[in-house]
Amino acid sequence: MWLSLAIQTALLLLIAVAIIWWLKAQQRQWLQQQAQLEQRLEYSAQQLAQSQLEVQELRSGLIGVGQRVLQLDASLGQLGDNLSQSLKQLEEKQQAMELTDPESKIYSRAMKMVQLGADLDEIMRECELPRAEAELLFNLHQAKS
Repeated sequence: MWLSLAIQTALLLLIAVAIIWWLKAQQRQWLQQQAQLEQRLEYSAQQLAQSQLEVQELRSGLIGVGQRVLQLDASLGQLGDNLSQSLKQLEEKQQAMELTDPESKIYSRAMKMVQLGADLDEIMRECELPRAEAELLFNLHQAKS
């Protein structure tokens, strides 16, 4: 009976040692897996920090570009306003010159005569235009009609 008890105790002891050895092996494996996961986590955290930095840089750049676009838009608006004013002034000056230029009055009168159906000789006589100019006015009006 002592022998059977000793064998049972030895077997239990052997089983306990095997279980402890197996648990230690599992613990080492889990610790290795935990270390690998921690490394992956740290790498992911570094990538996240780098991505956040890049996003911040892009955001700052976009804000700068947006401000520059607004400045250019304002400058373009001013340029358009200035151009409109300049064109208006030029038109006014041109009209003033047309009203004061005697040759302009002659050509205006000649065009009206062409529109009213006057012939080439009549235009030359009334407006005192050379034949080439009268023909040019006459042909221009005929092309428009």
